[in-house]
Amino acid sequence: MALSTVVLSGASGFIGGRLLRELSGRVAEVRCVSRSPRERLRGLQAPARPVRADLLEPESLQEVFEGADVAYYLVHSLADTGEWVDTEIEAARNFAQAAAQAGVERIIYLGALAQSPDGKHSAHIESRHAVGGALRESGVPVTEFRASVVIGNGSMPFEVVRALVERLPVMVTPRWVDMKLQPIAVDDVISYLVAALEIEGYENQIYEIGGEEVVSYDQLMKIYEDVRNLKRLHIAVPVVTPRLSSHWLRLVTPAHFRMARRIVESAGHDSVVRDARALFDFGIKPLNVKEAIQAALVEESNHVALIDHEVGSRSSSTPLEQTRYGNTYIERRRRWIPATTEASFETLSRLGGKHGWYWGDWLWKLRGVMDRLVGGPGLRRKQTPEGPPVPGGMLDFWTVERFIEGERMTLRADMKLPGSAWLDFRVSEEGEGTEMEQTVVFACRGLIGELYWRVVQPIHAMVFDHMLAGMAQATVRSGEELPVRANRARPGRRLSLATRYEN
Repeated sequence: MALSTVVLSGASGFIGGRLLRELSGRVAEVRCVSRSPRERLRGLQAPARPVRADLLEPESLQEVFEGADVAYYLVHSLADTGEWVDTEIEAARNFAQAAAQAGVERIIYLGALAQSPDGKHSAHIESRHAVGGALRESGVPVTEFRASVVIGNGSMPFEVVRALVERLPVMVTPRWVDMKLQPIAVDDVISYLVAALEIEGYENQIYEIGGEEVVSYDQLMKIYEDVRNLKRLHIAVPVVTPRLSSHWLRLVTPAHFRMARRIVESAGHDSVVRDARALFDFGIKPLNVKEAIQAALVEESNHVALIDHEVGSRSSSTPLEQTRYGNTYIERRRRWIPATTEASFETLSRLGGKHGWYWGDWLWKLRGVMDRLVGGPGLRRKQTPEGPPVPGGMLDFWTVERFIEGERMTLRADMKLPGSAWLDFRVSEEGEGTEMEQTVVFACRGLIGELYWRVVQPIHAMVFDHMLAGMAQATVRSGEELPVRANRARPGRRLSLATRYEN
């Protein structure tokens, strides 16, 4: 089926963002639907095109589907209000009706896979099935995939498992960890969603998809431990109720509490493929659990991609926002400088060594002394060579990992840390001046890494913020100031990075 236009809802989410990258090389146009496209879909490149629409406002959807061939429905609410089920169904019904009126040939939907035993139900799972039913009511053929736990950076169930294993040396495991799952790698999910574009015929289809093997949540955590080379003690306590478990999870995984509570509420509901038609109809060979976890960790370890990754919205009012990507924390700041990019990069290229770090140099020296005490290399200032940095060269207790003349420098930390750290700078023209961007990346290792980051983050925030300000002042003092822009209220503007998890 030759496709020209695809409508994609949920493009800013965990699945939607990945699917968008795959669709970009296959179709002429991808219309990405969002209530706030300027904030959530900033920086899209052709063939992706942001379109403002609200699924709860049917009139806003009329032009979204005009001339479209296929529509993806990847919207999923994590709201806790009593009306969230009705809201999800209403949004799906509005989406499907607008698609039917425009003559869309197919809707592709990603739902949830679960089997409910007699006498038990899960509002979360029932709502996911009800959304599929609401989409089918429109008369547009719907291809619905029902997936078990998706393994990948940003998948909320996977992040809950990761948080528990990384943070707890001893885990009290209640009954819900024995529920059976058939986890599936995120790349395999994307393969199914893309392959659905080629389906022939106009019948409604429901496909159950999962990975190569069936495990329990407890086994999933143990496989994660094995891949990460972590030792954890599991103590089974079957008398712990789901409600008590949910409050315990609030303490351990506060950032993922809503999804963690959904998992607990689904205790006793297996999530196993019972109908294997998808394997035969699509010919996709899924990864096993260990391979899927390894793929997620490899993706996370690509720190250059993390530094270059940019989502969220520009904000002039927030001095700093912190983003978490798996076990990795990211901080990003930007400052406008009334000077040329050449002068700004010259300041950047003098960072470290005899020139110091532009603010609180005594703190860096103290950090070097502390590093030596714990067996690290220390500051190594005397060993830092003169002249511009070069890739692979030493810069105090950093190694220059990337140096692009006039544009960018990335440093990798050599000091003793419970994890790995990078510091990245880049300069770019903005108006009649320069924007200098600073990105701090810390990939923590286990509970000690988490505690380390929480303790030092306020100090790091102060140091790196003042460093950026000091670099701006040093650039202006170098004589490259542009008088036309000197009096504008831009020098203090910062840009923060923020990540949303959806789906």
